[in-house]
Amino acid sequence: MRKFILSACLLFSTIIVCAQLTSSTGKSYTNLTGIDYVFIFNGITSASDITYTGSGTTFNWSKFSAPNTSISNVSYISPEDGTGYTLIVDGGIPIHIWVIDYKNYLPVLKSVEPENAPLSQCKNVNLLIDATIPVLSYKTFAGAVYNLPRQFNIKYQTLTWGGDSKWITTDTIQKLVLPASQITVNAPYINTKFKLYGDQYATDLGITDSISSSLYTTNAVISHLTTNVTSRVHDRNNEADAPDNKTPITYSAPIDVQFLSNANEPTTQYYSWDIYKDKNFIINRKDKDERYTFTEAGTYNVKLTVSNSICSYSDSITVIVSESEIYVPNVFTPNGDIYNNEFRVAYKSLISFQCWVYNRWGRQVYYWSDPTKGWDGNINGKKASVGAYFYIINAVGSDKKVYKLKGDINLLR
Repeated sequence: MRKFILSACLLFSTIIVCAQLTSSTGKSYTNLTGIDYVFIFNGITSASDITYTGSGTTFNWSKFSAPNTSISNVSYISPEDGTGYTLIVDGGIPIHIWVIDYKNYLPVLKSVEPENAPLSQCKNVNLLIDATIPVLSYKTFAGAVYNLPRQFNIKYQTLTWGGDSKWITTDTIQKLVLPASQITVNAPYINTKFKLYGDQYATDLGITDSISSSLYTTNAVISHLTTNVTSRVHDRNNEADAPDNKTPITYSAPIDVQFLSNANEPTTQYYSWDIYKDKNFIINRKDKDERYTFTEAGTYNVKLTVSNSICSYSDSITVIVSESEIYVPNVFTPNGDIYNNEFRVAYKSLISFQCWVYNRWGRQVYYWSDPTKGWDGNINGKKASVGAYFYIINAVGSDKKVYKLKGDINLLR
């Protein structure tokens, strides 16, 4: 147990010490294999330093190449490129450091250009890269050599869907490790240039170096199918599933829907709308946007394909037209409150409707043909007498179902 406590304390002490090395001009990197620190500088000068800032009081600096020879007994050193150092503070655990002068390993970015292969550019674009990337490495105290991966960035513009029936131009950044002769990126949906810059160490040091491709003309097409449903005035207690411009579209017929392609023009040149009812093809149209009125019950699939001479893209949406229903109440109370003031049917998906109301002597007192409306209990502008009335209803549903209904409706006040 005492050995465990001692080891834990030493580990904790090491972490504290390692966390206290800084530089006024260089950047430090930790969590690397076989070493505590790698310091990278943008040009080592007489002002460059590596400094211990903890609470230690005695210092012993040495080089990996001469571990038994002290080169400094103060809290800092002036580093050299490609050199390893060991620091021991107050006789504690050695801290191992490697130093790199980035200016001696600058990448040479020569060109980045998209590969001329149009048929493969519908989904992805291959970028051909010409660059000279010197190896950036460090050495451990034990003499093992490890390369530092040099991570660069490719930046270009594309489109992302922003809602409200519009695309937004956005920057896309994809990381890559060089050296590499090419990289594959997602095909952009607008014309753009590809910018290569980095690596991460240059970015950390404030070094800006980049190259850009010539303007790339995209072939990739995309759409974002949206709908505008023609809403109609209705009473929710009267018509179920009435159109209200929400998705998914499950509505009482008839449904008038405008379908918007929202394609990336001018890259997209051709439009094709295919409408299927219960998996059976019913119509094809070629306009940019499409309007269709659904009058028959069923499940419809509306498929859009946008294309040019090279690429295509498909999107679809489902429209469900409810089966018809009709329910006739047996009482209504036209007494001026907010409840049940009209004789109305409850229904969905009726494509035709007629209702006649007769008094007890067989005289017609009211007629209407719009199922969203009803009888308010007046006859020629005067309140009808309370009591029973007789109705006849003829209706046809979107599913071709025919309704012939007769019955009594009681008027109460």
